[in-house]
Amino acid sequence: MQIFENNQTVATVYQRAFSLSICKDFAEKQSGKVSMVDHQGSEQENRRRELLSVEVQAQQEKIIAEHGEEHFRKQIKQNFFSRLRTKINSDFDNKEHLYHYILGIEDACPAILDILSARAASVNQIKDLAASLSWLTIDLISLVNKPQYRKRADVQVTDAKLALSYIGLDNLKLVMPTFTLKHWLPTSTAPYGLMKRKLWNDSLSIALASRVLAKEQGLDEFTAFTTGMLSNIGRLAVTRCYLTKFTEMHKKEVRDAFEKKDKRLHNVLSKIETSEELLLEQLIMRSSQLSADLIEKMHFKRLAITEPIFDLAYAESIEKMHPIAQLVAKAKAYVAFRALAKAELINNDESKLLLSTVNLTPAEITLLKKSDIDHIKLNFN
Repeated sequence: MQIFENNQTVATVYQRAFSLSICKDFAEKQSGKVSMVDHQGSEQENRRRELLSVEVQAQQEKIIAEHGEEHFRKQIKQNFFSRLRTKINSDFDNKEHLYHYILGIEDACPAILDILSARAASVNQIKDLAASLSWLTIDLISLVNKPQYRKRADVQVTDAKLALSYIGLDNLKLVMPTFTLKHWLPTSTAPYGLMKRKLWNDSLSIALASRVLAKEQGLDEFTAFTTGMLSNIGRLAVTRCYLTKFTEMHKKEVRDAFEKKDKRLHNVLSKIETSEELLLEQLIMRSSQLSADLIEKMHFKRLAITEPIFDLAYAESIEKMHPIAQLVAKAKAYVAFRALAKAELINNDESKLLLSTVNLTPAEITLLKKSDIDHIKLNFN
């Protein structure tokens, strides 16, 4: 987000929040550093590293002879991550691939959200669309069969269209954005075991905080909630793409080294682990812009979230943002502050600066503190 990058201290704090979403140990290591990604410098480093990868196999023995095993290991690792960066950069340039294959977004998802945003929306309008999504039908049926929502303990709902009618329109405005983003989460974020949960918790809290602020200001709660929820879609895309490409490339190169009977290279490659630094670099550099690009591809006709999502990515000040974007920016800053404060990774001066960057008032902070922004509450009558 551009508004957080304009001030070096704020940028560092926000980067720390991203680090915390990867793992706490990494965030603690980053807390003493000022290391925002320099885009131009990063590209120059990419080109430098790519040059180093040329004819690596032929140079191995020379490297070992001149610099020893440790230098050889560093060189192999550096070359590996240079090639990985090149591969994921290629994926990020292909928005169609990200949209349809990395996230697997089906047209029915934005279509349902678009219908729900209309004043004349009805459950009947989305039944066929919902039934076309197998994962959604499972989630809807599972939801209405939970003990707290069942009218009769001895009756089980087995039809998705019936489940939709039972859930009702007002609940669906919370359920659909929630189930949609949850479906797009990475299947696994190993070796960062808690990252998937943190991505989900952050997205939910941002959406609920945006809804609370929208209600206070008399703005559309569904638009604010959905904007907040989907504003993190870029983070999901970056995380999925990076971890998938690392796994694919690592397995292939280890296998190739084994088949070539190159024991030295095989041993080094086998010990390479994912790089938190490279993942963080990509998250900071690409997340908000990718969110804008992916939301634009959804072609919403009624749901007015495209402009707010673009403002979150590119606006240089809170005052220049769409009113819904302003709410989501405040929600993002508050959720980042809350997470960092809980982990004791932010001081008072940093907290004040982060929250003031989005003009979060004391009254709004008090409102968010007393609101439950961690759990969705559905009303089944």
